[in-house]
Amino acid sequence: MRAFSTDEIRQAANVLRGLSIDMIQTARSGHPGLPLGMADVAATLWLNHLQVAPALPEWVNRDRFVLSGGHGSALLYSLLHEAGYGISLDDLKQFRQLGSNTPGHPELNHKLGIEVTTGPLGQGFANGVGMALSQSMMAARFHTEETALFDHKVWVFCGDGDLEEGISHEAASFAGHLGLRHLIVLYDSNDISIEGSTDTTFTDDTEKRFRAYGWEVLTVDGHDIAAIDRKLRRAKRDSACGPVLVICRTTIGYGSPNRAGTAKSHGEPLGEEEVRLTKQALGLPPDELFRDPPEITDLFRKRAASMNRVARRWQREAKQFFAADSARAALYKALTEKTLPEDLAEKLPKFPADKPIATRAASGKVLQVLAAELPWLVGGSADLGPSNKTWLDAYPAITPTDFTGRNIHYGVREFAMAAIQNGMVADGFFLPYTATFCVFSDYMVPAMRIAAIARQQAIYVFSHDSYAVGEDGATHQPVEQLACMRATPNVTVIRPADAAETAEAWLAALRRTEGPTALLLSRQNLPVIDRVSTAPAAGTARGAYTLVQNGTGTPDLILMASGSETALALDAARARPQYNIRVVSFPSWELFEQQSREYRESVLPPACTNRISVEAGCSFGWSRYVGDGDESIALDSYGASAPAGVLAKEFGFTVEWILARIDARLG
Repeated sequence: MRAFSTDEIRQAANVLRGLSIDMIQTARSGHPGLPLGMADVAATLWLNHLQVAPALPEWVNRDRFVLSGGHGSALLYSLLHEAGYGISLDDLKQFRQLGSNTPGHPELNHKLGIEVTTGPLGQGFANGVGMALSQSMMAARFHTEETALFDHKVWVFCGDGDLEEGISHEAASFAGHLGLRHLIVLYDSNDISIEGSTDTTFTDDTEKRFRAYGWEVLTVDGHDIAAIDRKLRRAKRDSACGPVLVICRTTIGYGSPNRAGTAKSHGEPLGEEEVRLTKQALGLPPDELFRDPPEITDLFRKRAASMNRVARRWQREAKQFFAADSARAALYKALTEKTLPEDLAEKLPKFPADKPIATRAASGKVLQVLAAELPWLVGGSADLGPSNKTWLDAYPAITPTDFTGRNIHYGVREFAMAAIQNGMVADGFFLPYTATFCVFSDYMVPAMRIAAIARQQAIYVFSHDSYAVGEDGATHQPVEQLACMRATPNVTVIRPADAAETAEAWLAALRRTEGPTALLLSRQNLPVIDRVSTAPAAGTARGAYTLVQNGTGTPDLILMASGSETALALDAARARPQYNIRVVSFPSWELFEQQSREYRESVLPPACTNRISVEAGCSFGWSRYVGDGDESIALDSYGASAPAGVLAKEFGFTVEWILARIDARLG
């Protein structure tokens, strides 16, 4: 279709501005600065360049649009409304209200055209990098000399705040190293932050910075629509070779007579009088609220109709392509459907009870089998693959010249790694796992939280899960991390007791599609529990289960433990056969809480209030299960530098210590 004219785009941009400031003023809350400042760039992009199909919102080869500065959501919702997604004018009027389709910051909803959940600055930038990585991996698997099925662009809007955040450095360096193609970041460079001029803290030479990362950098006046259009065309061409940053020189709050170019326009409504004056300055009726003229809607709908035809044509071509290539058709079906084989559990490795093995090592063996069975499973580590045991032996690494691999070298970039993972998950083709030491999960928490809010299936492998790290000392020995993860809504934490539970933990993580799962694994070897005399490890899927009981009926005492401490609890119970002691393996609170009340009470009968928990982490939260006895053998202080065996005695994680507690209760 023909490109829209400069005048048409300018009129559309001003309508977007009017809708945005009306939304914010009606809500008495919001951020008008970005929508006013970036409307010219946004209108040009959406009308002349962005390839999305509102009638087919989940078309797999659509361009991805990411608003990293999610505080500018009023602009995004206005665009989605005009383009014909499911955002109505009434939705715009309910901006930032309970239960609306237009929350204060965008929340992932592909059917509404929202690709990722954004808001915390810098994360959307990294999400875009993850999407571009996914796109390159798809192209490597499906492109032929005759056909390029996956050639979509990833467009990211970011601002000064995004580029100040450390995650942008991590993600931009990663993208530049890999030369990620089809990634175009449009940088709203307006020189204003909440506290005033950005030059009070931010005097980087952004162009040199990104060129040093290996990016192409373009600069444009963000209010010159003809120039914007030319630069976007060039950016699309240049992005075929690697990532592109387009520096858009804009005025924050553009069009507002008294707020433009000032920090006052960033994060508060303009006020009714200033809204009138701004509309007047933009050539809009000053007293008309939510003006949505049909001639502007018609521009967006013409573009949408054209893109809907493009999407349908792509679908026909893809159908023909796959009909002629059964191997690629099967791979595409696997990547898009991600169906678990019914016999997957039977194919996982079995671990003999006479050979102790660290759960990180057991996880590594499980991963090799999973990789062979699940072509959509990919992963990487923050430069700790050999320690995390997360390298997929049969597959190469992704490199700047080869994206067919399934191992990702993230480098020491934990935060970006987790946010890139979120972008890959949102892109829809691969299920990526990421890995590091448990203590370094702290660097990942903001991105883990976004994955939890967005209910994304992200899998985290956290090895070196306790004081047993040993000589590296307190800085590397996690204490509070386990409790912090458990306190995060919608995150499932699994700390398996042995190799068999580790295999079950992976199955649980793969089956759980509505939120992230964290696997906490030991560095040190652990006994493989003899399942002949104890309950099967399949109980892991229920979060907690009775491993063994010395007697029958209601026990005299319940020992609850997770991870490496489960074997200690088991040995302690066996050392006191005169007592009716139940040992409960408790790898996951979250999975346990999903079980019926009847099941939970069968494992932890209310009649037995004599309970002791044993876990090498802080005791916070265990009171919900320990009950009135309120006794937890835990670590409520930081660790120390010494061999793991010495620390076990120092901190009380020994059979002898547990026996002393049992005898104090029952002796």
